[in-house]
Amino acid sequence: MTSIHSFDLDAYLGRIGYRGAVAPTLDTLTEIQARHPATITFENLDSLTGRVPSLAPMDVQRKLVTEGRGGYCFEQNLLLRHVLDAIGFRVSGLGARVLWNTPAGPTPPRSHMVLRVDLDGDAYIADVGFGGMTMTAPMRLTAGTAQETPHGPYRLVPTEDSHRLEARIGDQWHPLYVFDQVEQTSTDYEVGNWYVATHPASPFVTTLICARTDAGRRYALRDMELSIHHTVGPSERHRLDTPAALRDALEGTFNLNLAGLDDLDARLAAVCAKS
Repeated sequence: MTSIHSFDLDAYLGRIGYRGAVAPTLDTLTEIQARHPATITFENLDSLTGRVPSLAPMDVQRKLVTEGRGGYCFEQNLLLRHVLDAIGFRVSGLGARVLWNTPAGPTPPRSHMVLRVDLDGDAYIADVGFGGMTMTAPMRLTAGTAQETPHGPYRLVPTEDSHRLEARIGDQWHPLYVFDQVEQTSTDYEVGNWYVATHPASPFVTTLICARTDAGRRYALRDMELSIHHTVGPSERHRLDTPAALRDALEGTFNLNLAGLDDLDARLAAVCAKS
């Protein structure tokens, strides 16, 4: 991982608007996990436009912190790991198999990154990179108990040799992903990153995906459909059927700096031409 001295922690904390104590405590972890997905959008503009996102520590910092972009799970959770390492947390990186929106069939690959944080004798799962269902609070590694977050309850269900993360939507529990406690290496993440950024069937290659949280709501964009999911009340759905409308949403709703993506408009036109 990147060293404490090479990571600009102050720039990150400024980016997410964090002004609390900088100490390895549960309060710090909870506040960071709430603020991060509200300010650093989950997005796949690199893979959508034919690029493989770099996982080099300084590249991740430059893109997500300095340049005002977002990223998908590997970038988001690598950034969070650098932050937690710099603060002094004890962190390990794990790999998860995605179940959310995954059709029944063969066991899916470990295509998602999550973090385990050991703190004061307890273990927590931290994840700021699961798109429209990203947790906004750390999950204590406690089996079966519903745990509240600002955006609804989650729970960890033990399986034979792993845990399954589930979210409650309405009165139903929905599986999100399954993970074990085997620590992953940077090479493991590079393989997963390459797979999701280049496989022709990967939704991160074929589909425009963005997500961001806000107080009492989640914003989600999937191709031309912008959804606003409220923690109380029905969801809203809006169709954005022109490249200009999509660009406005990316820059406005999702707070993205689109400088340098010269081929983005052509890709947005292709998204609008799908239907």
